[in-house]
Amino acid sequence: MPPAHWPPSLPGDVMTTTQADFRAALLDPERAVPDGLTDPAGQPTKRRFAVYRNNVTVALIDALRTGFPVLCKLLGDQNFDQLARVFARAHPPTSPLMMHYGAALPAFLDGFEPLARIGYLPDIARLELALRHAYHAADSTPLDAARLGALPPEVLMQTRLHLSPAVQLVHSRWPIHDIWCYNTRAGAQKPRSIAQPVLVTRAKFDPEPHALTPAQAAWIQAIIDGATLENAVDAATAIDANFDLGPLLTLLIQHNALTDITTPKD
Repeated sequence: MPPAHWPPSLPGDVMTTTQADFRAALLDPERAVPDGLTDPAGQPTKRRFAVYRNNVTVALIDALRTGFPVLCKLLGDQNFDQLARVFARAHPPTSPLMMHYGAALPAFLDGFEPLARIGYLPDIARLELALRHAYHAADSTPLDAARLGALPPEVLMQTRLHLSPAVQLVHSRWPIHDIWCYNTRAGAQKPRSIAQPVLVTRAKFDPEPHALTPAQAAWIQAIIDGATLENAVDAATAIDANFDLGPLLTLLIQHNALTDITTPKD
């Protein structure tokens, strides 16, 4: 099981060394055992520290396995563990909440040369992070769709939509939704060679990913950035002149992704 929190509590026999040296040595096997570590007999405690170091590394790898199951499946257990070990040494936890560990992994993968040939891996990691963030996001009250229906068209287009805290958007030029489904759902189709941004919603308890077109992703991004419906549609139609807002707006309403609106009079 991963540690409940980070940094790990220090045993009583390390009080003569600094916490910074202790934690640095925990994640780097090339570092010497920090000065001042002794066993109950007063002797240097290299063996005990090695066991503790290994337990911490294994716990961080397990935390990454839990947070990135599809990435682990794509790489295979052995390759993933090697990646996770390198990552853990470069990016020790910065939060006491281990459920958030690994936020830096997508950016780390962007520059990780040994896996550069598998270009979709960073975006798969981003999608898995987005699903995790959506799961832990605050609850919200869904918008009553009748409020939208009651607005005159000219007012509706100048209205701003507010999204649920659970809503996440992952931009990608890879078919990451297809890849994720193929590795998590029985009978899913093989990934297609298309750009596939993903919208993550959470209608009730569990987050759900939805494949978007680039134009739909541009519309969602504009809404996230505070644009009016009119300006968001302009952003989408700049990519696809045949953009149809209806299916996307229906998806947002059906999945409780909208929480409020701001009209020009508000």
